[in-house]
Amino acid sequence: MIRPLDGITVVSLEHAVAAPFCTRQLADIGARVIKVERPGSGDFARAYDTRVKGQSSHFVWINRGKESLALDLKQPAAMAVLRELVARADVLVQNLAPGAAARMGLGYTELQARHPRLIVCDISGYGEDGPYRDKKAYDLLIQSEAGLLSITGTPEAPSKAGNSAADIAAGMYAYTSIQSALLLRGRTGQGSHIDVSMLESLTEWMSYPLYYAFEGAPPPPRTAASHASIYPYGPFTAGDGGVVMLGLQNEREWKAFCDGVLRDPALATDPRFDANAKRNQHRAELKALIETTFATLSAQDVIDRLDDAQIANARMNDMGGVWSHPQLQARGRWQTVGTPAGPVPALLPPGRSNRFTPRMAAVPAVGEQTDTILRELGRSDADIAALRAAQAI
Repeated sequence: MIRPLDGITVVSLEHAVAAPFCTRQLADIGARVIKVERPGSGDFARAYDTRVKGQSSHFVWINRGKESLALDLKQPAAMAVLRELVARADVLVQNLAPGAAARMGLGYTELQARHPRLIVCDISGYGEDGPYRDKKAYDLLIQSEAGLLSITGTPEAPSKAGNSAADIAAGMYAYTSIQSALLLRGRTGQGSHIDVSMLESLTEWMSYPLYYAFEGAPPPPRTAASHASIYPYGPFTAGDGGVVMLGLQNEREWKAFCDGVLRDPALATDPRFDANAKRNQHRAELKALIETTFATLSAQDVIDRLDDAQIANARMNDMGGVWSHPQLQARGRWQTVGTPAGPVPALLPPGRSNRFTPRMAAVPAVGEQTDTILRELGRSDADIAALRAAQAI
């Protein structure tokens, strides 16, 4: 079975989340990803927590299918290994501190002159130029700069997204940009420089609230788990304490909701609620009416009525509910991958293809493939022993 990126080699100077998330997806579809790590401690994300058999939840999530090469890049002998590896690579990815790669001679301008087919992808908080180019950036800080915090949470307090939204956004744009660059190289024979900014990536995801606040208009209010401008759209509590999410999109669904779920057809034409803008204006009154009805029903009863009326709905799952989600189980989305501490479940990447299956390979230990990679570069056992004695690997 041929995967889309079989035969493509990616070298990554990566840590934390954004770049590793990008390269893990490249590995999933066939690329050979060589992850360069510090000898001993490795990527600092390995130490974020110990929730997965003593290993970091972040690291296990975004580092399967890679090879770990331990190099102390402060030593010339280690840099020589890296330069030789880059010369053989198709793609170089890095999310080091601003300017660090260029100071090591690994900037695109210098590399392109020697390796014109090489694709270089730099991931940073703010991009390679502009007044913020040297500013450090972490996920929460970018969520703040991009305005996500200002529209997320309750009226009383802003809240960050529960996942690494800025890192994930940047990683996704790096992943798709690298694939585009590989397609372009196939047509032109030339590599590319890709400059991915976490701020720009998350700001793209903020485009609806930005346009909602166009030309100084008020931004979407913070409405906790409810939609900021459509109502009813959000969580409602049933009589057994269960929480049901539901969402209405148009007036036809509003009528079906009143008829089949609330079983109060007259409510559909109530002048307080007969258009979405009015329902949004009178949220508190409508919520009280909805929850009065729901108080007589279990969460499953509510879901059954919503399904019968063809109203979109969902359970508000916790993490345990997602692990055991029947839809993920039915579609066989959970696989098993190896880790240094033993096998763990791993979710197949989204986008099921009928032409290939993703590669679901192990999470590496620090430097696990160092000797193998060095031998591929022609280093003898004596050479490797000398590098290890000097703590270059």
